[in-house]
Amino acid sequence: MTTWPPVVYVVDDEQVVRRALVRLLTAAGRLAHAFESAQAFLDGHDPDVPGCAVLDYAMPGQNGLELQKALAARGSVLPIIFLTGHGDVPISVQAMKDGAVDFLTKPVDDAELLTAIDRALEHNREWRQARAEQDEFARRFRLLTPREREVMGHLLLGKLNKQVAADLGTVEKTIKVHRTRVMEKMQVRSLAELARLAERAQIGLGYHRIERGLDLGPISQIAATR
Repeated sequence: MTTWPPVVYVVDDEQVVRRALVRLLTAAGRLAHAFESAQAFLDGHDPDVPGCAVLDYAMPGQNGLELQKALAARGSVLPIIFLTGHGDVPISVQAMKDGAVDFLTKPVDDAELLTAIDRALEHNREWRQARAEQDEFARRFRLLTPREREVMGHLLLGKLNKQVAADLGTVEKTIKVHRTRVMEKMQVRSLAELARLAERAQIGLGYHRIERGLDLGPISQIAATR
């Protein structure tokens, strides 16, 4: 799998601002790509590349908030930092409610901006790592048979083999076989490790769905059932 360096996307209709921000970011060792409008950014950026976006709020055509909503509609989780010359409190409140990392007033302090960008990049890195763990958990989980999913669910609820056997109307020896297969397919050596893997995949209290042997689909959807 290709690992891309994080990119800071600068979206501002003023050329002088774009150039100044790119120079600042480049001097600070960050990779920066600049766009003159919201539409140019939507058309030109690669959503698979990690990074964050520094958006001017007041732009012709789509403004920063509208671009934020357009990205959300596409399923983007790119962290956003807004820049505005107005310092409009209601706008900043709405931006933060919609998931913006920060809302800074022009002329922005260089150190403050770089700190906000580093925070946004770290947020994006953590999200992508969590998503990778979710995807890997889902891949392994799909290898389980419906019966193995039932057994796994019971075990994660803390039940002993004999209790699982009684619940499922079978014998303890059969449960032991299923348990071994679950461990092999989920690539873990203990129930504690399996529980940690599930927790990192944000399953949490959704174990009851596993217990019933349901087709859970994407792990992100399971987390929403908590």
